[in-house]
Amino acid sequence: QLQLVESGGGLVQPGGSLRLSCAASGFTLDYYAIGWFRQAPGKEREGISCISSSGGRTNYADSVKGRFTISRDNATNTVYLQMNSLKPEDTAVYYCAAAGACVIATIPLWDIDYWGQGTQVTVSS
Repeated sequence: QLQLVESGGGLVQPGGSLRLSCAASGFTLDYYAIGWFRQAPGKEREGISCISSSGGRTNYADSVKGRFTISRDNATNTVYLQMNSLKPEDTAVYYCAAAGACVIATIPLWDIDYWGQGTQVTVSS
């Protein structure tokens, strides 16, 4: 079965950190750009970060720039999103997606080949 699986979400206090993982099953991520998206209740899904297939290019939305870091380890078929200095407004379901290429910090929805099932991140005291 070809799928992406996110993990690492949870409840964290403001100012805290989490690291999300996006692992591929049934296929290799080597040739895919990977984007992280999030969707808060009542809001549209937004792309927040994207990494090229080689890992040589990374981009971030202004809302997370300087706080989040995307990285990948093709040897383990996994992409990570390190989230620091978390804020209540970061609360959302976070998804990873695989596609041919990034468009700045996101991926056009029509171009996505695989989606993960999402992981909940809640930032609250």
